[in-house]
Amino acid sequence: MKPVLFSADYLTQCYSANYAQAHDKFKQRSHNQSNHSFYREFVYRETGPAGEPLVTAVSWQGDVDAACVLVLQSATHGVEGFAGSAIQLDSLQTLTAKNLPAGVAVLYIHALNPYGFAWLRRVNEEGVDLNRNFVDFSQPLPHNSGYDRLANSLLPDQLSDWASATQRLHAYRDKCGQSALELAISGGQYQFADGLFYGGIQPSQSRLNLEQIIEDYELQKRQSVAVIDIHSGLGPFAYGEVICDHPPASTGVKRARQWYGDSVTEPALGSSSSVPKQGLIDYLWHQLLAERVCFVTLEFGTYTIDQMFEVLRKDHFLHRQDVDWSARETQQVKQAIRHVFYPDSVDWQEMVLMRGRQCVRQALQGLGQS
Repeated sequence: MKPVLFSADYLTQCYSANYAQAHDKFKQRSHNQSNHSFYREFVYRETGPAGEPLVTAVSWQGDVDAACVLVLQSATHGVEGFAGSAIQLDSLQTLTAKNLPAGVAVLYIHALNPYGFAWLRRVNEEGVDLNRNFVDFSQPLPHNSGYDRLANSLLPDQLSDWASATQRLHAYRDKCGQSALELAISGGQYQFADGLFYGGIQPSQSRLNLEQIIEDYELQKRQSVAVIDIHSGLGPFAYGEVICDHPPASTGVKRARQWYGDSVTEPALGSSSSVPKQGLIDYLWHQLLAERVCFVTLEFGTYTIDQMFEVLRKDHFLHRQDVDWSARETQQVKQAIRHVFYPDSVDWQEMVLMRGRQCVRQALQGLGQS
């Protein structure tokens, strides 16, 4: 059956088979824009599984002196970059000088975590979850006692212990509840460097790059900034949930609801598919831009959270040792994690682009009116 809303050719233009292809498409499309002002790359020391260079690419559309800026950010969690890159490529194709509101520009940050995108990992080259890395490392790090209790069950010493370890996780859920389990596992932890949702012990290179981008593009001097950070893996299949982690009743929340409507959810109020978390990338934007920024996460659902936790456990178990990319075991793990964060199906792809276009339009309209 042919796609109804987007041609098969257009979906192929937006979606990529891997990080390297996504980067090449983004670079080419950025340079092809008539209203493109400049393009820049942040290169990492590491390479991809085929030896390809790893790059966070930045592109700007519109007036360089625009009072308001929409920031579209992809691959904060590397393997989740397929959806984010597609929305960025679609926006580069559809947004022009004619349909950008006066005084509004768009800043694209493509593959903030290129290592995770290329190696099909949620974490970076140091095993750090970038979206738990935004804490003040000069202060005592947060402690997650729930993760302490579950660490050996999440990653047992031997693969033969996997089934019994999984049963212990289920027992914890039965005793403490689903929300407590999710908070213990995914809320963020800073003690187990090889574990899941590890926030690190210092600012990551991606964090430093982002701080540099904010400074170089003078985003703190703009009148108003909207950030849409694109993720996948939580919530109903293909549904794009707008998640707001601004403090409840704050200006950021009020602006998010004004721009994106009543579908906005808040983890702090328990209305989101996401539980509250430590060290989110949101907090950097909140700190630097205060009431001038409205930051939301656009989260596209895929499969169950149990499936997500399972593939992440297997991936972390795999990377406890040197990984042979061509090995059958490696490819099985990588295919599984890719599928959970990027269901490679036309219906999912179409819904992601539709919701992405809607949220981009809403943000641009809100910025234009501000």
